[in-house]
Amino acid sequence: MGEEEERGSSVLPREWGSPNVTSPDLDGLCSHINAKISNIKTLLQLRKIGQEPSLKTVLGKILHEMFLFNDFLNKMELECHHQERQRGHLKELQELIERDYDEAQHLEENMPFFLPNAVPPSTADAPAKKEEQSKEPETGRPKRPGKETKPVKEIPFVTVEEFESVPAYMRGRLSYNQVNSVIQEINKAVASKYKIMRQPLKSMSNAIRNLYFRFQEEETKDTKGEFFIVEADIEEFTQMKADKRFHSILTILRHCQRVREIRGSRLVRYAIC
Repeated sequence: MGEEEERGSSVLPREWGSPNVTSPDLDGLCSHINAKISNIKTLLQLRKIGQEPSLKTVLGKILHEMFLFNDFLNKMELECHHQERQRGHLKELQELIERDYDEAQHLEENMPFFLPNAVPPSTADAPAKKEEQSKEPETGRPKRPGKETKPVKEIPFVTVEEFESVPAYMRGRLSYNQVNSVIQEINKAVASKYKIMRQPLKSMSNAIRNLYFRFQEEETKDTKGEFFIVEADIEEFTQMKADKRFHSILTILRHCQRVREIRGSRLVRYAIC
């Protein structure tokens, strides 16, 4: 049979054209038939190999390796799906981190230099504490009530919304940071002034005592209980000058209800609201 197949294959040479069953010429048809005959020969040779006892063990090992390889491919496919899901989760996490980073960068770039002061704790519990103290039995000699020291007021910083609500003609070319820088300096001057006002006279130097007497002369009935400064205090305790720019900022502070003017004795006092 092998000799007949060889004779049959010699009738149709293999080198005649490429196999193309749709080709209308005879050469293409012969090439296609030769290719089919070659495949049949290969299958017959493989069938003969499978029938030989010496090769059955080898074929069994190959079959076993193929099953193992197929199982390995299945595991690889599952791992690929798992990695694909992990990649999707990591992409979502990356988007969240990028969004948080953009928000943090926006906050850093737009963080105001001056932040509003903290809200003081509520004094709602003060009456209750007073009642508890009044209920406690008095023992021994009654104590003389000491004079309470009133905390020095500070001007709260102007917020961005408040600054933007100021009329344009009043703001001019002044910036938000410039206004709050002046507030910071005014607070420094107020703190320095009332620190001197609360010192004992015996502990004062001559220069401090002269300032103390000037502060006393500037007090009027309208300034009782108020914390205020004058232009001389700004130049005394800060590096600022009471120039045109300073007065423009004071106008903004009056508009934002941070300070108010108290006039009298040819002197303008700026009291903290």
